[in-house]
Amino acid sequence: MPLVTKWTGREVKALREAARMSLMEFAEKLGVSDRIVSRWEADGEKSAIRMVNQAALDTLLAKAERDAQGRFVGILAADDVPMHPVIEPGEAETSSGEYVKHPGDGKLMAHVPEGIFLAGAEDDPVWVDEFYIDTFPTTNADYARFCAATRRQPPERWENGRCPRELYDHPVVHVTWRDATAYAEWAGKSLPTAEQWEKAARGTTGRTFPWGNQKTAAKCNVRETGVERTTSVSRYHSGVSPYGVYDMVGNVWEWLATPTTPGRYELRGSAFTSPLFRGFPAVPNDASDMMHDDDTGFRCTATRQQIQSRNR
Repeated sequence: MPLVTKWTGREVKALREAARMSLMEFAEKLGVSDRIVSRWEADGEKSAIRMVNQAALDTLLAKAERDAQGRFVGILAADDVPMHPVIEPGEAETSSGEYVKHPGDGKLMAHVPEGIFLAGAEDDPVWVDEFYIDTFPTTNADYARFCAATRRQPPERWENGRCPRELYDHPVVHVTWRDATAYAEWAGKSLPTAEQWEKAARGTTGRTFPWGNQKTAAKCNVRETGVERTTSVSRYHSGVSPYGVYDMVGNVWEWLATPTTPGRYELRGSAFTSPLFRGFPAVPNDASDMMHDDDTGFRCTATRQQIQSRNR
């Protein structure tokens, strides 16, 4: 469950919108007037919320459905209000769980230090240079901004070219490898190599899954979970990788930069349509660069140099 250290009007508004409540409904749940909620939201981060109301907000968030909790995190992330410490490129070397905000598309990126990790089914030692990787897969909201900026054709399943609002924080699907590459170039990023993606998912010690070696389907959106559709990219908090990266198993397959044969590229991570054993981060899949499906999306990586060049 997401935690809030101190509630302000910004978090209040995010929770109300995530819960799909009107001001009146939300105020009734909290036991306050709708005018108070409206004032909190209007004051934003400057609002002063009493401790008794802070506690009531904690309870309301804890009792919210998982999808609503996921939307809450997604709304805050979309509004550039990260729920984790943020570092800036150029600072001292960082440990796992630390993030930067990319200046191109504004997404949170996790820092992965340089070094050796155990790769593949045989846990072979492989060196990977330092890089940053998107904390969450590219969402429909992210891709909509890209389409608006570049006039690229939106995914075919969007009705009248618009993504339904309730899917804004779900991963974008029905994108080809070429679509994913175009987004990465627009944002000043790259698609991950197979080695980058696997290290971000498994860490350095050869763990089977991002969360460890236990075959626990409840930590991700796979066939055994029974959801049978995409979910919010921030839903599975207990399934994050050692670097704090979400959805490295399940939800959607992710395009990589690594080719297998001419015109075909690696995919990793499995999807809501896949059994858990297909989600081993060490095991690759591949597809034609023109393939698109309802269970295939992507995320991006960036070097320190790429981030710094966009900051200039």
